[in-house]
Amino acid sequence: MNWDIIQGSWQEYKGKAQAEWGRLTDDDLDVIEGRRIELSGKLQQRYGIAREEADRQIEEWAGRHPGA
Repeated sequence: MNWDIIQGSWQEYKGKAQAEWGRLTDDDLDVIEGRRIELSGKLQQRYGIAREEADRQIEEWAGRHPGA
Protein backbone atom coordinates (compact mmCIF):
# COMPACT_ATOMS: atom_id res chain seq x y z
CA MET A 1 0.00 0.00 0.00
CA ASN A 2 1.25 3.46 -0.84
CA TRP A 3 -0.04 5.86 1.78
CA ASP A 4 1.31 8.84 -0.22
CA ILE A 5 -1.50 8.26 -2.74
CA ILE A 6 -4.13 8.46 -0.02
CA GLN A 7 -2.56 11.52 1.54
CA GLY A 8 -2.24 13.25 -1.82
CA SER A 9 -5.88 12.50 -2.69
CA TRP A 10 -7.31 12.98 0.79
CA GLN A 11 -10.29 14.99 -0.44
CA GLU A 12 -11.41 11.90 -2.38
CA TYR A 13 -10.68 9.50 0.47
CA LYS A 14 -12.36 11.56 3.21
CA GLY A 15 -15.81 10.27 2.29
CA LYS A 16 -14.58 6.70 2.25
CA ALA A 17 -12.99 7.17 5.66
CA GLN A 18 -16.18 8.69 7.05
CA ALA A 19 -18.20 5.78 5.67
CA GLU A 20 -15.83 3.34 7.39
CA TRP A 21 -15.54 5.20 10.69
CA GLY A 22 -18.76 7.11 11.23
CA ARG A 23 -17.66 8.55 14.56
CA LEU A 24 -15.08 10.71 12.79
CA THR A 25 -16.43 14.19 12.20
CA ASP A 26 -15.79 16.42 9.22
CA ASP A 27 -13.57 18.50 11.47
CA ASP A 28 -11.60 15.38 12.45
CA LEU A 29 -11.09 14.49 8.82
CA ASP A 30 -9.99 18.04 7.98
CA VAL A 31 -7.42 17.96 10.79
CA ILE A 32 -6.15 14.53 9.72
CA GLU A 33 -5.42 15.79 6.18
CA GLY A 34 -4.48 12.28 5.09
CA ARG A 35 -1.77 11.79 7.71
CA ARG A 36 -1.83 8.19 8.82
CA ILE A 37 -0.57 8.87 12.34
CA GLU A 38 -3.29 11.48 12.84
CA LEU A 39 -5.93 9.05 11.58
CA SER A 40 -4.68 6.38 13.96
CA GLY A 41 -4.82 8.80 16.87
CA LYS A 42 -8.35 9.92 16.07
CA LEU A 43 -9.53 6.31 15.79
CA GLN A 44 -8.01 5.54 19.16
CA GLN A 45 -9.71 8.56 20.66
CA ARG A 46 -13.16 8.14 19.09
CA TYR A 47 -13.42 4.35 19.38
CA GLY A 48 -11.37 3.71 22.52
CA ILE A 49 -9.14 1.18 20.79
CA ALA A 50 -5.43 0.43 21.08
CA ARG A 51 -2.93 1.80 18.59
CA GLU A 52 -2.30 -1.66 17.14
CA GLU A 53 -6.01 -2.13 16.44
CA ALA A 54 -6.31 1.32 14.88
CA ASP A 55 -3.31 0.60 12.65
CA ARG A 56 -4.76 -2.78 11.66
CA GLN A 57 -8.08 -1.19 10.69
CA ILE A 58 -6.31 1.51 8.67
CA GLU A 59 -4.20 -1.07 6.84
CA GLU A 60 -7.28 -3.16 6.04
CA TRP A 61 -9.26 -0.09 4.89
CA ALA A 62 -6.47 1.20 2.68
CA GLY A 63 -6.04 -2.21 1.09
CA ARG A 64 -9.67 -2.23 -0.04
CA HIS A 65 -9.34 0.96 -2.09
CA PRO A 66 -7.79 1.01 -5.56
CA GLY A 67 -4.68 3.10 -5.85
CA ALA A 68 -3.86 2.81 -2.19
